[in-house]
Amino acid sequence: MAVEQELTPTGYIQHHLQNLTAPIGEGAFWTLHLDTLITSVLMGLLIVFSFWMATRRATAGVPGKWQAFVEICLEFVDRQAKDTYHGSSKLVTPIAITLFFWILMMNLIKMIPADFIAVPLTWVGVHYWKPVPTADVNATLGMSISVFFLMLFFALRSKGLGGFTKEFLTAPFGKWMVPFNLILNIVEWVSKPISLAMRLFGNMFGGEIVFLLIWVLGGAGIIGAFAGGLFGLGWMLFHLLVIPLQAFIFMMLSIVYLSLSEDTH
Repeated sequence: MAVEQELTPTGYIQHHLQNLTAPIGEGAFWTLHLDTLITSVLMGLLIVFSFWMATRRATAGVPGKWQAFVEICLEFVDRQAKDTYHGSSKLVTPIAITLFFWILMMNLIKMIPADFIAVPLTWVGVHYWKPVPTADVNATLGMSISVFFLMLFFALRSKGLGGFTKEFLTAPFGKWMVPFNLILNIVEWVSKPISLAMRLFGNMFGGEIVFLLIWVLGGAGIIGAFAGGLFGLGWMLFHLLVIPLQAFIFMMLSIVYLSLSEDTH
């Protein structure tokens, strides 16, 4: 890319970490991260289409290879959800499946070198594109806030408004310690979605920076390209574990939070 050839190493990294934005309204109070939105939607549609292809020709007898793989994946998530969630809602397994596979697909984009996406986009006039949605804190916070509202829904459905309010004010120290109970419960409920979002964002954003650093530190020439490729391959193999692990952790913690929201203190 001609623009990137003039950038310093720091500028190169900052360039690849810059989102494609679109301000909304006067004063730009709201700003959309178009790359995060577009890539997230595309990955969601891709996983839906992939699963639909598995069910389109599903057979009750000997399944095809893709159908068998999808069934194994779904059974794995279903088993984890049933072992972790102790309530009666039937929504937990679909929620777990959505979270795990959607996050997994977004994380997998990290396996594509940044320039493989950035260079073709510059040919059509798009100079900024942050490829990994989960390396954008707005995406991870959006998912964790959705989990937070699901926690409220599950708690209200299980305990009712009166029961939930009473427990929020009286647990864990009893009715004579309402101010302390209120502070502790607010901190507990708010910290869950924040920690959920920051854990996923921190791992994906940190990994993205390391990938870019390895590419930059490789330098020019055959030796630099070889060294950069070697270290990049090692980091990529390591991230083959990190990518599904972070999706799994996000899913499992979400299920745990939904289960705890229904439990009585």
